[in-house]
Amino acid sequence: MVLEIIAIALLSLLFALVLTISVLRKNKGNEKMQSIASAIQEGAIAYLNRQYKTVGIFAVVIAVILYFTLGMITALSFILGAFFSALSGYIGMMVAVKANVRTAEAAKKGTKNALDVAFKGGAVNGFGIVGLGLLGVAGLYMLVGDPNLIIGFAFGASLVSLFARVGGGIFTKAADVGADLVGKIEKGIPEDDPRNPAVIADNVGDNVGDCAGMGADLFESYIVTLIAAMLLGSILYGPTSEYVIYPMIVAAVGIVASMIATFFVKVKQKGEKGIWSALNNGLIISAILSVVGFFFASSMLPNSTGIFLATLVGLVTTLLISNITEYFTSREKGPVKEIALASETGAGTNIITGIAVGLRSTILPVIVIAVAMILAYNFAGIYGIGIAAMGLLSITGMIMSIDSYGPITDNAGGIAEMSKMPKNVRKTTDQLDAVGNTTKATTKGVAIASAALSALALFAAFVQIANLSAINIFKVNVLAGLLIGAALPFLFSAFTMNAVAKSAKLVVEEVRRQFKDNGIMRGTKKPDYSKCVDIATQGAIKELMVPALLAVLFPIIVGLLLGPEALAGMIAGTVATGLLLALFLSNAGAAWDNAKKYIELGNLGGKGSEAHKAAVIGDTVGDPSKDTCAPAINPLIKVINTISLLLAPLIIAYGLHAF
Repeated sequence: MVLEIIAIALLSLLFALVLTISVLRKNKGNEKMQSIASAIQEGAIAYLNRQYKTVGIFAVVIAVILYFTLGMITALSFILGAFFSALSGYIGMMVAVKANVRTAEAAKKGTKNALDVAFKGGAVNGFGIVGLGLLGVAGLYMLVGDPNLIIGFAFGASLVSLFARVGGGIFTKAADVGADLVGKIEKGIPEDDPRNPAVIADNVGDNVGDCAGMGADLFESYIVTLIAAMLLGSILYGPTSEYVIYPMIVAAVGIVASMIATFFVKVKQKGEKGIWSALNNGLIISAILSVVGFFFASSMLPNSTGIFLATLVGLVTTLLISNITEYFTSREKGPVKEIALASETGAGTNIITGIAVGLRSTILPVIVIAVAMILAYNFAGIYGIGIAAMGLLSITGMIMSIDSYGPITDNAGGIAEMSKMPKNVRKTTDQLDAVGNTTKATTKGVAIASAALSALALFAAFVQIANLSAINIFKVNVLAGLLIGAALPFLFSAFTMNAVAKSAKLVVEEVRRQFKDNGIMRGTKKPDYSKCVDIATQGAIKELMVPALLAVLFPIIVGLLLGPEALAGMIAGTVATGLLLALFLSNAGAAWDNAKKYIELGNLGGKGSEAHKAAVIGDTVGDPSKDTCAPAINPLIKVINTISLLLAPLIIAYGLHAF
């Protein structure tokens, strides 16, 4: 059966290749458009090369430590996981930077053509990720025959994802904040105006943050969840049982269902509703087809009904989280309009209302996740929770396709603006981008939910490996670990948020310096775009190391000094507060962004009004919240879990266990 699973993984990669060829055959526009697209591509590649060079040094050091402490197989699987994670980021970004200009050109012919190009470009990322993930896990399992020996693969993917999310998030938001504060607020020029020196850096950031960063993020979520479910199957039923194979079958079914569903992503009505409906069709059809596949796949297991229902719980959770997130972040819904209305009385009330919306948005997803865990446990025990997490991410190919479409259309709009394309083109790209803002938020919501469920599965595996029959919260070391873990996401987010602020300050100062030359505003002199790209790159590379070290060092220190029970408490605390903080930051940030866009459509005075200026400031606060801090919490949770699993035997053997 594993060979058939590997064949489906290869089919996914082949499908991504076919989509790539289809996108590259599209018209890439005139010379001006190609010049802008080339500048974006060069900046994105230069940043990723520098980022992964830094990550590579860090990864080699960890691989050497793993080799001498846990053996060659763990070290090699760690390197392979890190490499595949980096590769998944490159794949998505390389096609995205080529699809953006083709989407802009296709927009001349209307929404249908533009959506087709943008979605196919995003689908390359989606199916490249799931193909690589399933190929890596199934291939390693076939070679070593024990899920415990491939935990290193998950750790490598999580670590690179953490770097990609933190670094990419710092870059994209430093450039975005710098461009908005000076361009929109101080100079009153439109977004993506070619006179803004930070405009190319802003477009580069969309690719390194939302394509490469999100690609690495969902890749690690996908394989960590897959390995967590396999680990539980191995612990409970043996390393070669059908319960270990089933999670990979779920992944394979989801890939096939998502591939078929891509052919149903077609615009059938005008406007944003038609775009949203087309993308939603892809999500719903992939889910329906997956359910059919899960039913037949689960029949191979003794508890077939319970296993099927647990898998179904995860899939339903995906759809519920998507819809809840859409409600709180769509500009067509009440919460976003509430923030927009608050903007009429200034930036202060805009921010206060945005915080309230973000806080309010956490309760429903948490209830959904809690109910999902209870149902999955009742259907199939602890193993059911792992399977529910796998069901949640089974259609990652479609989810990532929808997510990556967003930054492609965002860049397409920028290219249309900078190359002075007709207004109807910009109107089309704006509609696509508006939907993309919401789809990016829903994808983040799904990723956050998956982090919680997969973390619980990993937590259950850790408890088994560490031989902890029960964890007593009244024990002082457990309570200490719980409090430390609860505080860690806040400390981590403080570093990432501050990193954006410091880098954005440098970008703002550079943009202001260049605007002192009146020739730029008159359009008689071209800005130095490369300078802002370089500043954002240096800031991101400089600031990404400390947050990554926090994720690696804290579980080691707590485990060795306070023991495995304290480490279990720390994991629980990190998952609980990390889930809530990530939901709050992600949803508040997306709501602020769409409140600004709601006003820009002509509501409440439109562009240039006092409400718009207040909304831009709110969006500036929301940018690092939703695109830097929130998504980086996901790999933080996974790194802590996977490194704890790897080090459990060493902690038991060599820990000081002071309490």
